[in-house]
Amino acid sequence: MIASRPKPTAEIVEYLNGQDRIVLVACTGCPEGCASGDPEQLARLCEELAEAGKTVSTTIPVDFLCNRSLIARRLMAHLDEVSDADAVLVSSCGIGVQAVAATVDKATHPVLDTISMGGFRGLWPGEERCLECGDCVLHYTGGICPRVACSKGLISGQCGGADADGSCEVDRAMECGWIRIYERLRKIGRLDLMDHAIAPLDHRNLTGDVRHRKTNWWTLEEAKRGAQLPDEQSDGK
Repeated sequence: MIASRPKPTAEIVEYLNGQDRIVLVACTGCPEGCASGDPEQLARLCEELAEAGKTVSTTIPVDFLCNRSLIARRLMAHLDEVSDADAVLVSSCGIGVQAVAATVDKATHPVLDTISMGGFRGLWPGEERCLECGDCVLHYTGGICPRVACSKGLISGQCGGADADGSCEVDRAMECGWIRIYERLRKIGRLDLMDHAIAPLDHRNLTGDVRHRKTNWWTLEEAKRGAQLPDEQSDGK
């Protein structure tokens, strides 16, 4: 399971400036499991967005947003709502946000920050990658993470070293992440976001709070310290 925590609603409202009609796509996998995106949390978010003048026209649950083909099938039933929306909010880890952004030609924004829980990954391996940095900036970069799409992890724009064909100077088999971000923002009409200065990563946000750490990272270790495991007892250890 990938762990996450809700972003402050004020932050979400800030990057929804000028975007009032919203579609919410919600992963019912990991976020629901760790209570960051369960029905109660999503209902609370919709209420707070309504108070800020935003209309969530529909909420689309998807079993696992790390499965891009499943996303496409589920969104097919909501083409009109997605087409009429100003933006798409995504309740999932960074993998799901990027997968949705690659599926729809709409501004796509995260409502969760993904936190590192010891290297866990999405259940459906695909092209999308999430650093689990605890400070998701996909709303500023068109749903393409600069921290993983750029081989240097640059957050302030292109280094200028890309080849004429757009390949990265570090890995010629890799397309420049910031060219991808630029083209994506141009496609959805949000090149203005290129002017936004992304703050350096606060590494204190990387890991979860005590509640998450106790229930994910060290559960097995605590169990071993507290009592012998059945297989150990049978071996006479």
